[in-house]
Amino acid sequence: MRPFSSFILPILMIMVTIQSTQPHNFINSTCRKLAQDDPNINFDFCATSLQAAPASRCATLRGLRRISFHLVRDNVTDTRCYIRHLLAKGKWDPYVKQCLRDCVELFSDAISDVKEATKSYNGNRSDDANVRISAVMDAPTTCEDGFMDRQGAVSPLTKRNNDAFQLSAIALSLMSLIEMESK
Repeated sequence: MRPFSSFILPILMIMVTIQSTQPHNFINSTCRKLAQDDPNINFDFCATSLQAAPASRCATLRGLRRISFHLVRDNVTDTRCYIRHLLAKGKWDPYVKQCLRDCVELFSDAISDVKEATKSYNGNRSDDANVRISAVMDAPTTCEDGFMDRQGAVSPLTKRNNDAFQLSAIALSLMSLIEMESK
């Protein structure tokens, strides 16, 4: 009986390993396609972001799109909170302080836009969703550009802005991929 169990155990371990990597393979192949088609998407960022979501293990392409909208919403909401915290705790140069205030407004609008994008997409109005996510994508770019308008001004939001931009690009690309596959 012992040789049989020593034969079965390695096979079971291999099967578990294969099954546990299949969801990551789907996410990786999807992110690889998105990164190839859109220079704004970094493969590693895409794969890491989507794999971090608990529901991603069993997600379909439409499920990944839904997850991407949640990631965008959570990111822009957290970024707005972070900016408010920066304004409350720090003493900033008047120019940087105004840039931060502008960014709070931009991210407040982005929160509304991603909520509307979700409603539009769920209501089969993908063109409206696309416009709204594009507007979300503009918020971090405009925020970052505000700091660059003055020589010597340094944005304390560069990483957060880059993340918001990339998450929005992922959401747009997933919508596009779904549209292409449904034709």
